[in-house]
Amino acid sequence: MRPYIPKATFAFCNSLLASRLLPSATSPTARLLPVQALLITAGLLRHPDLSLLALNSLLRALSRRAASPAHPHFALRLLRLMLSHATPLPAPDHLSFPFALSAAAALDAPESSRAGAGAQLHALLVRNALFPADHYVTTALLQLYAPCPDLARRAFDELPRREAIHYDLVIGAYMRAGMPAEGLAVFRAMFEDGVAPDVVVLTTAVAACAQAGALDCGAWVHRYMQRTAPALLGDAFVGSALVSMYAKCGCLEEAVRVFDGMPERNEYVWSTMVGAFALHGMVAQAIACLERMVLEDGVRPDGVAVLGVLSACAHAGKVEDGLCLLQEMRSRYDIAPGHEHYSCTVDMLCRIGRLEEAVGLIKTMPMTPLMSVWGSVLAGCRSYGNVELAEMAARELEKLGGTANDGVYVQLSNIYLNANRKEDALRVRKLIGNQGIKKVAAYSAIEVDGQVSSFVANDQAHPRCFEIWEVLRLLADQMVQKPDEEELVSIFYGCNEEGCSYFS
Repeated sequence: MRPYIPKATFAFCNSLLASRLLPSATSPTARLLPVQALLITAGLLRHPDLSLLALNSLLRALSRRAASPAHPHFALRLLRLMLSHATPLPAPDHLSFPFALSAAAALDAPESSRAGAGAQLHALLVRNALFPADHYVTTALLQLYAPCPDLARRAFDELPRREAIHYDLVIGAYMRAGMPAEGLAVFRAMFEDGVAPDVVVLTTAVAACAQAGALDCGAWVHRYMQRTAPALLGDAFVGSALVSMYAKCGCLEEAVRVFDGMPERNEYVWSTMVGAFALHGMVAQAIACLERMVLEDGVRPDGVAVLGVLSACAHAGKVEDGLCLLQEMRSRYDIAPGHEHYSCTVDMLCRIGRLEEAVGLIKTMPMTPLMSVWGSVLAGCRSYGNVELAEMAARELEKLGGTANDGVYVQLSNIYLNANRKEDALRVRKLIGNQGIKKVAAYSAIEVDGQVSSFVANDQAHPRCFEIWEVLRLLADQMVQKPDEEELVSIFYGCNEEGCSYFS
């Protein structure tokens, strides 16, 4: 049995490693071979297990990229030294491997390199009977596989005993991969396995429902929390997830009801409500939230809330309101405009064809404009046929490396075609073919009878494509009739002679 090591000793090891061992071991020329000598000098070998404790502390410190992107590489190198019989370092124990897995996940390397390191560690864990027996090792392995949902699911299926955190990690992996329907299937299986979800899993599941547009499932989760743990509805993250889910699924009235029922609302909750109004183009309500959050809850607006209002102005075409808000951010709310605020304002100007003004705003930005800014300019040039600015935006995007996979050249080719510059369009198309550039296809998703279905434009492989085309034909026939604006408002918002029932 291992002797007990007090927490004070562990803290001492961490502080000593931070001040002496860590700078020495992570220098560019270090090979980590003098670690044993450093441990002896530091006096960490007097206790039988203290040297291993110190090495685990060093692994933990190196597994994070906060200090340097090279640290995770050093962590894996140290683990190899601990596994080698050629060095006098103690062998790793069950506490060493979670830190090594965290280091592999934090590697500043291509995804293939991270996957290769993960596969080697996975095999090592199986050989040493640490997977799937050890809870912390299993959790760290699932976190490593988070970018690859297939690998995460394979490891998940091998677990003889699953806990709530394991389900949460797999659902989150599917969500990050744009596969929320598969994540919700794992969530449903959780109840079949008899595992009770905790607040983290429920929040992740609600977010998956929002991403998939699965209103029925999201409403069921809401009712489940009301029935089994109503106190959770007061949690800021749970409440924000529900507000976002209902808004994204088109139920703004229910989103407002959840928001108003929360006992405590912080800046995160208010920002979510602002985003919900912005999603529905309700500029007045979004702007009012900036004042309400101060008056009702004493919460000061942050950059996220202001960005939500700018987004609402962009969706509704309220350009002057958006420009005024950008100019007054610092003086009125003591918030310095960030790149995302400028990007949203540029997009707002480009949507209505004020391209020259958008480029002028870009020139005043205190930071380097990124791809989102020039992408908005390029999209605006396509809508309004400005070839010169489109060429400039494409050049700027090329400098930023944004032409390999996001369809910049495809848009530029279409702009040339619309301007009847066929030779230029053909030149760009040849460039696309020679460089193997591919545009990632956008897709839409909708929930029908509890099943989430996705499809792309001109999708002839969809199992219900003929039904979709028939509905589109019917919609096109109705749109030819061009009802006046009052009729459209009545159709979409349920207004009648007595008034609108949108929030009633």
